Amino acid sequence: MSFVSDLRVVLAERDFRKLFAVRLVAQGGGGVFSAGFAAYVFFSASTFPDALAAVEAFAVLYLPYSLIGPFVGVFIDRWSRRQIIVWSTLVQGALVVVASLVVLAGQTRVPFFICVLVTLGAGRFFLAALSAATPHVVRPDKLVMANSVAPTCGTIVGFAGGLIGLGVRLTVGGSNVGSGATLLVSAVFYVLAAALGLRMSPGLLGPDAMPAGQSRGSITGEVGDIAQGLGAALRHLWQRRKAAYALGSLGVHHALYGLITVQGLLLYRNYFYPSGNGNAALKHATALVATSAIGFGLAAVITPMATKRVSMDSWITGWLAIGGLATVGLGATFSQVPFLVLGFLMGLSAQCVQICVDTTLQRWADDAYLGRTFALQDMVYNVSYVLGPAIALAFLPPAGKSYAIVFAIAACYLAAAVGYGVLTLGRPAEAQSPQTEPTAAARR
Repeated sequence: MSFVSDLRVVLAERDFRKLFAVRLVAQGGGGVFSAGFAAYVFFSASTFPDALAAVEAFAVLYLPYSLIGPFVGVFIDRWSRRQIIVWSTLVQGALVVVASLVVLAGQTRVPFFICVLVTLGAGRFFLAALSAATPHVVRPDKLVMANSVAPTCGTIVGFAGGLIGLGVRLTVGGSNVGSGATLLVSAVFYVLAAALGLRMSPGLLGPDAMPAGQSRGSITGEVGDIAQGLGAALRHLWQRRKAAYALGSLGVHHALYGLITVQGLLLYRNYFYPSGNGNAALKHATALVATSAIGFGLAAVITPMATKRVSMDSWITGWLAIGGLATVGLGATFSQVPFLVLGFLMGLSAQCVQICVDTTLQRWADDAYLGRTFALQDMVYNVSYVLGPAIALAFLPPAGKSYAIVFAIAACYLAAAVGYGVLTLGRPAEAQSPQTEPTAAARR
């Protein structure tokens, strides 16, 4: 009810409605595009992916966020944000059209991945510009509401777009024509988002002019400052050990989660539905994605209630342990129904840990370092998701069925639970933050 009322309040702002419409259409297109990309790379009738192909695809999907994410603000604060929104969506639309032509030509490697890489990079500029533009379209007393409801709605619409993309792909078929058609649908979304962006005046979204007597530094200087700032944030987290341990738990969990995801994709593609039956594999893998999404959503409901009764350190430790037990108990069956349950539990575990890590960082990192701390977290989140399956690359068979991998994942989860519990549970706060105590602002 609070979410709906907050949404109603911010939608009363005319300029916010315009920016919100751009967000929903573009993120819906992003969902269609992601579904088309995954369906083509992993479930196309003309491709038979192995573990290396899966890791390559993950790297293209997630590393752009890590490599350019912390630095895009330098440009967002220099260029017209309305123009960034318009041009980034146009670039995405154009590149998706090129990608669809590449697919129709049967190219699955370098040309296709280059198109995807640039498309996702442009998407990073788009999302950063949206965030920076929001204060220009709502009153200050509504800003917290806008920052809460807008990204949430964007995520929901992105998931809906993914379902649309999968629906198109399943309807048209598993050939290259079906994959190309799915990508073209996402291009329509991007072009429409750019057209909606043109409804706003070029100066509406900022950046504002510098105060009299002040000027911006050079781009290279500001980029260098950001790199130094990330280093300072690392040193700060080392002083605030509780925050460092929490960030480490997120990295370990997401690395193992990435490895389970790649193994699951290989199992559905090459073990459960072999002999090029990609469309059937995609249809059933969609159910796995849905159960994982339900787990993600449920975590937002149960974590606030649970952490009123147990500490966040206990909650993180427990869900790391559950990840290990669920992996060995359900993953070792190599059967589809247990895998659906495993997908649900792993989605739930991942988001429960994520929520507690976010809160721990907010409480223990000083406010002066908080932005850089979350930039580091974003990098850890994405890099670890690729790093996990990359480390296990030599041990993952093409069909995905490996008892050794399942037991190794389970053992790593349980070891992480024990390690995190030893480092955090029952220890006084000053032992985890030996050099400085959190400020009152950091605790809030």
